[in-house]
Amino acid sequence: MSGADKEVALLELPEPSPPGPGQILMGVQAAGVGPWDGLPIDASWDVGLRPPAALGVEGAGKVLAVGADVTGFAVGDRVLAHEAPLPGGSGFWAERVLINADHAAACPPGLDAVHAAALPVNGLTALQALEKLDLSRGQRLLITNGAGATGALAIQLAAAQGIEVTATASAAAAERLLGLGATEVVDYHDATWSAKVRGGFDAALIIAAGTADTALPLVRDGGRLCSLTSDAPPAERGITSGDLYIEPDAAQLAQLAEQAAAGTLKLAPEPLPLSEGPAAFARVVTGGAGGKKIVLTPA
Repeated sequence: MSGADKEVALLELPEPSPPGPGQILMGVQAAGVGPWDGLPIDASWDVGLRPPAALGVEGAGKVLAVGADVTGFAVGDRVLAHEAPLPGGSGFWAERVLINADHAAACPPGLDAVHAAALPVNGLTALQALEKLDLSRGQRLLITNGAGATGALAIQLAAAQGIEVTATASAAAAERLLGLGATEVVDYHDATWSAKVRGGFDAALIIAAGTADTALPLVRDGGRLCSLTSDAPPAERGITSGDLYIEPDAAQLAQLAEQAAAGTLKLAPEPLPLSEGPAAFARVVTGGAGGKKIVLTPA
């Protein structure tokens, strides 16, 4: 049964336990929603949830309490984090969440909680994927599903490094993606799109499920392919092909947050009250969010 088929409802949950050594208790001001939030329900991704529990593996807020051995944060500090597994057994779609201090990053003054909460999973995924692909200025990258939250960030990060990006997306998203730094946007609705782009890409980043086999022939011999949809095809022609699974990284998250605060990394979250969490979750896991990043905020 898919996550969309399981019941996600508003619950009254007990308060998290006080933070232990190396932990902080965060008062949640905003929490991100993503398709991955259905995976723990299916037990496809063990994030340490102990039902009944709040979903959510990313968010932003203020430090309410710090455990022993925590030196980088104090009560009242603004932070953002991606956390998995969740040490408190419950996630960010709540008023408070217990997280590991070494997975949190300071939230810069110029970044509000809604935009900060939209950043952790998508930003870290895009950054870690680009690091894995290890491209240099002037090289060419193909991104499938460039219009989604991860794709849009990957386009910006790659373009800032001088990488030439071709992205697949709907025609309606083309102008936006070109403005974010893509060199070319190809309409994925056209079944022959792969024949209309110039091959020989140095790398491909697969964000749309089912596109890896189409993208692989477009990668040059000895190039690289990184799939975020767990469907990397077998290597051929010397191409390095593999899947990527995100890992919490406070240093990388701090770097991304500074870029977002400076306006060099653009985000476009859709904030919704936490009370609309079940409906927001259904939209996201069924593909009804239209590429928008939904962020929940407590009432």
